Amino acid sequence: MLLNLTIPALLFPAISLTMLAYNARYLAIAGLIRQLHKQFQETEASPLKKQIASLRKRLEIIKNMQATAIISFLLAAVTMFLVYVEFQILAKILFGISLVFLMISLILSLIEVQLSTKALGIQLKNMEK
Repeated sequence: MLLNLTIPALLFPAISLTMLAYNARYLAIAGLIRQLHKQFQETEASPLKKQIASLRKRLEIIKNMQATAIISFLLAAVTMFLVYVEFQILAKILFGISLVFLMISLILSLIEVQLSTKALGIQLKNMEK
């Protein structure tokens, strides 16, 4: 397979949009944490403690999602440079690694969405009581 500059360049918009989505998730969780902090100071309710543990786990996953997406982005850029200087074999290897990091990032995103949905389900149950 001949790797040219356009193939890794195709990852740039995908990874950029992914990073925007991850940052939006992070900002939403940050806002929720600030809101829960205020509620927690007023009443130390047990459901809030469960939410705090869930949010801590979700923040860790989002941090890892962002890190793996950034690594993927950097490796795609390095791949383009290697293609430019005609190091095809190394470029192919790094491009493959870049794709693996992108897949890991997307899998982490899926896990975080599942945790988010579970947390919303817990909150809905609390409201039904």
